[in-house]
Amino acid sequence: MSAHSTRPTPVVTAVGRPGPGAGPTRPATTAFTTAHRTATAVRGTTAAGPAAYRRLGEVLPALRVRCAPPRSGRGWLAGADLVARPAALRELISHDARQGLARYGRPLRPDVAAGIGLHRFVWPAALLFTLPWFLERRVPLLAPGDIALRRRTGELTVRPGAFLCLPDDPAAPAPAPRAAATPAPPGARTVPDEAALAAGLRSALADFLTPVLDAFRPEVRRGPRTLWAMATDAVVEGLWYAGGLLGEEERARTELAALFAPGVSGASGPTEPRAARPAPECAPFTPGAGFTAPASGGTERSDRCRASCCLVYTARAEAMCDGCPRVARG
Repeated sequence: MSAHSTRPTPVVTAVGRPGPGAGPTRPATTAFTTAHRTATAVRGTTAAGPAAYRRLGEVLPALRVRCAPPRSGRGWLAGADLVARPAALRELISHDARQGLARYGRPLRPDVAAGIGLHRFVWPAALLFTLPWFLERRVPLLAPGDIALRRRTGELTVRPGAFLCLPDDPAAPAPAPRAAATPAPPGARTVPDEAALAAGLRSALADFLTPVLDAFRPEVRRGPRTLWAMATDAVVEGLWYAGGLLGEEERARTELAALFAPGVSGASGPTEPRAARPAPECAPFTPGAGFTAPASGGTERSDRCRASCCLVYTARAEAMCDGCPRVARG
């Protein structure tokens, strides 16, 4: 397994993602197996995320999320600095370059180190959105300036604010006749149904990631389509892994597959020019979560094929991800 493992395992790095060399073991299972148990527990709160982040910390101590203003200094990297200060971005990439040299015994290509740095930033940052959606049916609306990351210790801070929720959420704004008697908590924005909430999650993630990918692009040296494929992989692998640790891997797979389903908005005929075809509903993310069917006999767990290649094989030829798109799959 390489720097971008696709199979959930209990081996994690300082930022909480599956680490290189992790074996294909089954994820840990906890007592949290009821799909909406956390949602029930947090419905009396007026923020999105704190309860979900606490649950994540219980099963993944290597990644600790605290609700607090963004920090800087003493190893902290504020998201606002990451997207606005090239020197801060290069320092984050240097961290992965040093780790790559120690792991593989030879320097990583600069663009490969940058790609790994991007993955290891997006992987935990995306969980700030996807985990509250998965466990609470709430979607935080965050900007890079709302978070800070400390890679060395695996810590994240997030400043909760506005969020999307469903009409039956107690935090949802009350209907007009009751508005005076039951004012809506600050920041709660209602969407009509699950489909709209999923669309809101994709939109919130895209808004957050757009300036991040723009900042990384000169260092990664790849185009927008490849960068969004890399982001899609990080988003999918993060929630899939966390879902496995929480005992809900199959639900995570099912909901991620629906979240990034390759449907299109509008009709598209087979002879229509490519440029005129409507974009997939999940754009700018790569359509499809990449999950593959179980091996013959149905005795093995499902795996997934990544949408992007991390290029880590350029440092060590045998260091190829199980789900690398460059590998022919049977």
